[in-house]
Amino acid sequence: MHSESNDGGWLDGALYPDMEAPTALEALADRVDFLARLCAAWDFGLLPDPSTVAQIRRPEWREAVDACRLLTSPTYHLLRSWHNLPPLPYLGRQLAYIRDDPNLAYV
Repeated sequence: MHSESNDGGWLDGALYPDMEAPTALEALADRVDFLARLCAAWDFGLLPDPSTVAQIRRPEWREAVDACRLLTSPTYHLLRSWHNLPPLPYLGRQLAYIRDDPNLAYV
């Protein structure tokens, strides 16, 4: 696995309020941590920069996405689909007023 330097500016330091943001994500554990932070923020409506999305859609992120296993995160399931990984069960809340909306079939 090659080095992921942040010279492109895709690594959002705001995802690391508890520590200094890394400048590279070389280890699998670092990538999984980044994805967990990214999914948590995205699930709460904080959209990532397009350069971050482009980076995590690259094939070298597939292993980290598969290892992350955030089954309660809608964003995580989106990442799995982007990497053509088999679907896993979604364990998050399904709100009845959304789930039972007849217009959902058209979205």
